[in-house]
This record gives sequence, structure tokens and C-alpha cells, in this order.
Amino acid sequence: MTAMVGMARIVVAGADRDENCAHNFTDCTPSTMNQDLFDQGLDTRRAVLGAAYVDAAIANADDFSRPLQELVTQYCWGDVWNRPGLDLRTRSMLNLAMLTALNRPHELKLHVKGALNNGVTKEEIREVLLQTAIYCGVPAAVDSFRSAREVFKELGL
Repeated sequence: MTAMVGMARIVVAGADRDENCAHNFTDCTPSTMNQDLFDQGLDTRRAVLGAAYVDAAIANADDFSRPLQELVTQYCWGDVWNRPGLDLRTRSMLNLAMLTALNRPHELKLHVKGALNNGVTKEEIREVLLQTAIYCGVPAAVDSFRSAREVFKELGL
């Protein structure tokens, strides 16, 4: 499908949908959407996490989860990830540490791939996870090492 994002068309999983609402969400509220931030966020989110993953997340959004996709894309990826002061590599390494601290293995795996996309090396990922063992606890780091190894194996690294 092709979804509208601002004036740009993006390919999302199969069928063609042309709705006037930004980012193809039928119940969006223009008063809360900042189209520029959403577009920037979509670009950054796709570059870091991969277009296939992001497009699927957007395509699979329903009335219940759509507001979360809007928030994540506009606020997290459009506003925070695009702020000056930290490059994407540094943001990725911070996310790996925070996701370890929060014990979020699914998101950690996603962000290990994103960190690699942002130029973080396998060795740097190891060092981040070792640092978390001290400050977040060894059990959290053990789980994160396990998750990272699964991603490395999947990617042939």
C-alpha cells in the first residue's frame, strides 16, 4: 500500500490508500500534529530502524494504537532524535543502555539493529552493555548480551 506522508508518498505493505490526512491516519487531529516534525521523524525512524519495520508499524496501526504511532514518530523521532547536540550514534548507544536498564529485550533488539545502522560497532555495543552490568545490574546485562547476540547471528555478524 502507499500511504501519504505530507505531500510525499511512502510505500507501506501492499495496497494503495490516498487519504487527505497526514500519514494516512484517518482520525488524526490537525491541531495536535506538526507535519514537519512528523515527516522528519518518519525519515529518521526509517533510516535508523529500517523502512520495512517502520512501514509495517504504521500499516498495522488501528484506532487503538494509531495515537501511539503518531506520538512516537512525531515526538520521539521527529523532535528528540533530530535535536542538535548528540549525533545518532550517541543516541543509539544511550538507548541501548536505557533499554537494558528497563529490561526491554524486544526494543533492545530493534535498537541494536538501529545502532549498527548508525555506525555503532559490535565492539562498541559490547562496551555499552558491559557498562550497564555495573550500573543496571548483571542480570539485565546478561539478557541484553543474549539479545544482542541473537541480532548479530541474524545479521551474520
